[in-house]
Amino acid sequence: MKNLRSFFALLLAVLLLGTSVVQAQDTPRTKKPMSKTLKGGLLGAGGGAVVGGVLGRVIGGKNSTAGGAIIGAAVGGSAGALIGRRMDKQAAELQREMAGAKVERVGEGIKITFDSGILFAKNSSSLTPAAQENIRELAQTLIKYGDTNVLVEGHTDNTGTDAINNPLSQRRAQAVANYAQAQGVDASRFQVSGYGSRQPIADNSTEAGRRANRRVEVAIYANEKLKKAAERGTI
Repeated sequence: MKNLRSFFALLLAVLLLGTSVVQAQDTPRTKKPMSKTLKGGLLGAGGGAVVGGVLGRVIGGKNSTAGGAIIGAAVGGSAGALIGRRMDKQAAELQREMAGAKVERVGEGIKITFDSGILFAKNSSSLTPAAQENIRELAQTLIKYGDTNVLVEGHTDNTGTDAINNPLSQRRAQAVANYAQAQGVDASRFQVSGYGSRQPIADNSTEAGRRANRRVEVAIYANEKLKKAAERGTI
C-alpha cells in the first residue's frame, strides 16, 4: 500500500510537470497556441520515461521489468496511438503463433514472457525444441515488423547463489536473442540483460512462485524510425 501511494504521488507530480510545460507554451508570449495533439504528445513523451521507471520500481517493489522499459519508451499523443494500433496487429499475430509464451500488450509495445521450464532444461541455457519453435515464430514476426527494438531479460528464482544465477540468467537471455538472430533478425535491434533472482514477480517461498520467477521476458517497442513516422502520421 505504501508503494502504491508513492506511485500515485509521483505520477501526480509528473502530470503536473507536464501540464506546466504545456501551459508555458500557451502563455500570451506564444504566437500560436499549442494544438491538442501536440499537448498530448508532450505529456506522453515528457512523462513516459519517468512513469516507466516508476512503474518498474513501485508496482514491482524495487524491481524494473520489461514492461517498465516499454512504458519508458512511449511517445504518447496521436503518434503513440498510431504505434499502439500497429502493436495491436503484431501482438495478435504473436498470440496466434506462439503457444508456449504469454503475449501482452503494454503501453505502446508488446511484452512476451517465456517460462524457463519451456525454454530450457534445469540449470541449462540450451534451448529445447519447443523453445526453438516459439522463437522461430517470434523471429518471423520481428522480421515482418522491422521497425522495433527488442529487449531480452533473463530471470531466475532465489535458489542457488548469485554466482550461479546471474550468469545463468544472462546466458539464457542471450540464447533467446542468438536464436532469433540466427533466423535473420538484425542483431543491432537487441539489448540483452540477465538479472538473476533480483527481479522476482512472485513469492519465492512457494514452488509456484519460484516457477513464475524462472522466466525470460521480451519487450518489443518502437525504434526511432517508427516514432518519427508516427509523428508524421505516415504509418
